[in-house]
Amino acid sequence: MELINFIEITPLTAILLILVGFVGGMVSGFIGSGGAFVLTPAMMTLGAPGIVAVASNICHKFPKALVGAVKRNKYGQVDVKLGLILGLFAEGGVLFGKHVMTDIKNAFGAVGTDLYVSAMFVVTLAIVGGFVLKDYRKLKALDDAGDGSEQAAPITRLARWVQSVNIPGTMIYSKAAQARVSILFLVPIGFATGFLASAIAVGGFIGVPAMIYILGVPAIMASATELVIAFIMGLGGTIFYGLEGVVDIRLAMLILLGSLFGIQVGAIGTTYVKDYQVKFTMAVIMLTVLFSRFFYIPGYLSQLGMIAPMDEATVKMLKMVGDGVLALALIVGAWTVLAALFKGIHEHRRQHVPHTDQVGVAE
Repeated sequence: MELINFIEITPLTAILLILVGFVGGMVSGFIGSGGAFVLTPAMMTLGAPGIVAVASNICHKFPKALVGAVKRNKYGQVDVKLGLILGLFAEGGVLFGKHVMTDIKNAFGAVGTDLYVSAMFVVTLAIVGGFVLKDYRKLKALDDAGDGSEQAAPITRLARWVQSVNIPGTMIYSKAAQARVSILFLVPIGFATGFLASAIAVGGFIGVPAMIYILGVPAIMASATELVIAFIMGLGGTIFYGLEGVVDIRLAMLILLGSLFGIQVGAIGTTYVKDYQVKFTMAVIMLTVLFSRFFYIPGYLSQLGMIAPMDEATVKMLKMVGDGVLALALIVGAWTVLAALFKGIHEHRRQHVPHTDQVGVAE
C-alpha cells in the first residue's frame, strides 16, 4: 500500500492557497451551492494527490456550511428536518464513496485517485455544465423578450407525483415543499449526494436540483437546506477520511481563510447581476475546469500503464495546458464577480450623489 505524501507548504504555496480559497469563495458566493468545485482541482494543480484534495476540501467546507445554515435559518429559508434526514442518508453515500476512493488508492496508489477524481470531474461538469448552459439560454431569451421577472418556478410534474404517493409508515412533512413525502424518496437523493461529495467534495450538484425537481422545494430553500446536508457530510467526511490519514489540515485551514472573505464578496456581487448572468458565469467556469482536468487524464493513464507510455515532455506539456486552463477559470471567476461588484458600487454611488451644481464633484 502506497503512503500518501502531503505537499510542502512554503510561504509562496500558502499565499497561493489563500488566493485560491478567496477566488473559490467568491465563485461559491456568486453562483451558490456547488461553487467550491474549483478548489479541489486547484489543490491538485498545486501538487496535492486527488484523495488529499477531496478530503481537505470536505474538511474546509463543514464549518462554513454551519455558519451559512444558521444565518439563512434566521430568514426561514432552511427546512431543518428535511436537511437532517437527507444528511443522514448522505453520510451513507460519503462512507461508501470513501471506501471506493481508498480501494482505488490501495490498488493504484495516489495516481489512481488523481485519475478517479479527474474523471469524475469531467463527467459531472459535462452533465451539470450542459444543463446550466441550457438554463442560461432559456433565461436570456426570457430577459430579451422582456419577461425576465423573478417568479417562482412552478412545481414539476415529477414532484407532484412524488408528493401524491402515500406509503404508510414512511411519510414526513416537509416545510419547504409544503407537502408530505416518503422517506423512501429521500434515501437515493441523500446517498447520491453523499457519494458525489466523497468523490469531488461537492454534493450540491445532485442535492439541490433533486430537492427542486423531485421534491418540489423552492430554489432558495433548496440551496439553504443543502447547507445543512453539507455540514453533516463535511463533518462525517472529515472523520472518515481523517481516520485514513489523508486530511491535510493545513490545506483546509488556508483554503478556509481565503474562502471566508471571498464568499462575502461573491454574495454581494450577486445583488448587482441578473440570474441569467450568474448561470452563464457558472457554465463557463464549469466547462473550463472540465477541460483543465481533461488534459491531465492522459498522463495519469500513462503512469498507470493503461495506455502506451508517453514521453515526459508530452506529459509536462499537457500539464502546463491544464494548469493554464484552470488559471483561466479562476481569472474568469474573479473578474466576473469583481466586475459585477464594482459596477454595482459605482451605480449605488451615482444614485446617492447629492444633486449640486458642482460638476467636478468626485464620485
